[in-house]
Amino acid sequence: MYDVIIIGAGPAGVSAGIYSVSRGKRVLVIEKKAVGGLVGNISTVTHYAGIMSQETGESFSERLKAQAEAAGIDLVYEEVTKVSLTDSTKTIYTENNKYEGKKVILASGTTPRKLGIPGEAELFGRGIGMNAARDGAKYAGKNVYVVGGADGAIKEAIFLSRIAKTVTIVHFEETLGCIAEFKKKVEEADNIKVRLHSRITAVAGSDHVTSLDILDESTGETQRITDSDVGIFVYAGATPNTELYSELKLVEGFVPANDQMETELSGVYAIGDIRLKEVKQISTAVCDGTLAGIAAAKNE
Repeated sequence: MYDVIIIGAGPAGVSAGIYSVSRGKRVLVIEKKAVGGLVGNISTVTHYAGIMSQETGESFSERLKAQAEAAGIDLVYEEVTKVSLTDSTKTIYTENNKYEGKKVILASGTTPRKLGIPGEAELFGRGIGMNAARDGAKYAGKNVYVVGGADGAIKEAIFLSRIAKTVTIVHFEETLGCIAEFKKKVEEADNIKVRLHSRITAVAGSDHVTSLDILDESTGETQRITDSDVGIFVYAGATPNTELYSELKLVEGFVPANDQMETELSGVYAIGDIRLKEVKQISTAVCDGTLAGIAAAKNE
């Protein structure tokens, strides 16, 4: 029996674990893949107080893992398959194990959206659905495309501009939705192009992407671009990983929680990117985790 079980080891989940275990609670964190979550996949970490110079998602996640282990948190790498949250004792099921706890903190994060276009499934990971931090070096001196216009997409486009021959940002809206700092960097980069009110509608190729179709929604015209070795990096939003939480009322897939991160179910908290909120950053995830970790350790 654990005092607190946390599902997800991103910044929110680890923060919650650190604060709960520091208050004498027995804490278990269940993580499907790796500590850090999606943060581990980003090229650079910015706008977070106290980060190291040239902080990458990988380096941030490594230090997050070391901190969790040093704190004395029990950490297991398993995929949660079922949860039972309504009783006073909460039960979390994985493929091979069952865990029980007095409190549960949901920090399961999000999954990046795919475009859902012809050719994407067949060529995924072979020219489309690439990760800038992991795959960027493969496209040194080549032409790449970044889908998305928010901060995350533009930050990765700026990173890729230091590697690739050209970077084309494809965004369906009339303006980029990123912060002023990133807009300025895009304007100053001589190898970044921006295609607004546009969408990639199809990709094709035998064993990797060699052509893509871009629709200009203003004119209705589609341009087919052929390239012997093109990389398409998709940052078009994310879907909350809440499909297992049917006992909770969800709003567009997100979990409502109050200022103490409490959900409608007693002893159940929701933090990080699955929580219904406006701003989703590492800093807000850590804040959520701090408040939930303290509340879960205090409330009986």
